[in-house]
Amino acid sequence: MITSTSVRRAALIAALVAVPGLHAAEVAGVRVDDSIRIGNSELVLNGAGLRSKLFIKVYVGALYVGQKTGAPNAIYDSPQPRRMLMRMLRDLDAETLNSALDDGLKSNHSPAELAELKTQAEQLGGIMRGIGKAREGDTIAIDFFADGVAVSLNGEARGKVAGAGFAKALLKVWLGDKPVDASLKKALLGN
Repeated sequence: MITSTSVRRAALIAALVAVPGLHAAEVAGVRVDDSIRIGNSELVLNGAGLRSKLFIKVYVGALYVGQKTGAPNAIYDSPQPRRMLMRMLRDLDAETLNSALDDGLKSNHSPAELAELKTQAEQLGGIMRGIGKAREGDTIAIDFFADGVAVSLNGEARGKVAGAGFAKALLKVWLGDKPVDASLKKALLGN
């Protein structure tokens, strides 16, 4: 027998299922939260996707921002915190991680720009080498602030690099004109 209580309960369940944002996304079997908190800032998932290289799944990347946008410049220039989260799908040594970030910087900046970023890129390299080997299942987070970036591994702070210009430059690794992975860029921008 169908009662008004069971109809209301079914309607409530259907409404909750239909509301966007209540469910976490899933990419390559990895659950990606719809929102996170950095300090006092609530960030929302702008997009998430798979980073692969030569058909090898490397990590699931998720980009969190203060307000969703499909415009890379709005993300670069935002004074609000942002986070690039990388959930490793395979083991990677520190030199491979650092080399990939370095290649992304080189692909998206002129030699003159790279010269200006050299000290900060070396600081980031030191942090990445300090991580050592990132193992499958580890999460590397790079938080972007108005005054630089902070890196953590599995929620443990590993180091900071000062410089608003460096934060913008590093975001271009994923969102620049020559990103490390074009399909990942599209996913991070919500496309």
